[in-house]
Amino acid sequence: MKEKRITGAFARAKAEGRGAFVAYLTMGCPSLEASEKAADEIVAGGADVLELGVPFSDPFADGGVIRSAAYEALRQGVTLDSVLESARRIRDRHPETGIVLFTYYNPVLSKGLEKFAAAADEAGIDAVLCVDLPLEERGELVRHLSPRGIGCIPLIAPNTPLPRVTASEEGLDNSFLYAITVKGITGARAELPADLAERLDAIRSVARLPVAAGFGISTRAQAAEVCRHADGFVVGSALVRLVSEGKRPCLG
Repeated sequence: MKEKRITGAFARAKAEGRGAFVAYLTMGCPSLEASEKAADEIVAGGADVLELGVPFSDPFADGGVIRSAAYEALRQGVTLDSVLESARRIRDRHPETGIVLFTYYNPVLSKGLEKFAAAADEAGIDAVLCVDLPLEERGELVRHLSPRGIGCIPLIAPNTPLPRVTASEEGLDNSFLYAITVKGITGARAELPADLAERLDAIRSVARLPVAAGFGISTRAQAAEVCRHADGFVVGSALVRLVSEGKRPCLG
């Protein structure tokens, strides 16, 4: 049976009295080699789960930092297949770390669902997050991933009704709920919404899977505050910006 690295990571963090750290990287910016090095540094710095972002030509959910990184990676010819190759190398170096493939659905569909699932399994991917794949249309992908022990990460918007939250986790394993903290696109923010704590508490009250909050988190203080009401936190734009600038990826 395939190891459940995602839920295992959250369980270990909980046992240690902290929230799980989920770190996002746009793979291929400024290069795949730099991205892999950054992944190693982030794991060494305490990340429990890595989200490896596949660059996409129309990243409508992403803010300027990640959008620019995606365009740079595409200019260098980075594809879904090359990100999976990087994932395989990262898996070899970090056998215990949870790895999520973060993508839009078009590259997955273009490759073919069965071929994609097989390639993701071979690369050591634990779960897949398709930004633009709604609950009502994810069944076909889940049917290809689940037999291989690969989870599917649902996005929970700020205005998602609680019954839809519970529906979003039905049939899923080795996964977590990605609770979006703000309305709009990704990007570091000085302040998070005043009602975020109440919203996260409500999601956790009905959730079976762990809940990780993301979008806008860029500092240790913000992460600590979020983890009073969630099981983990996601940092993306802040890390991508540092890697793009050739700096060490770490939280301020």
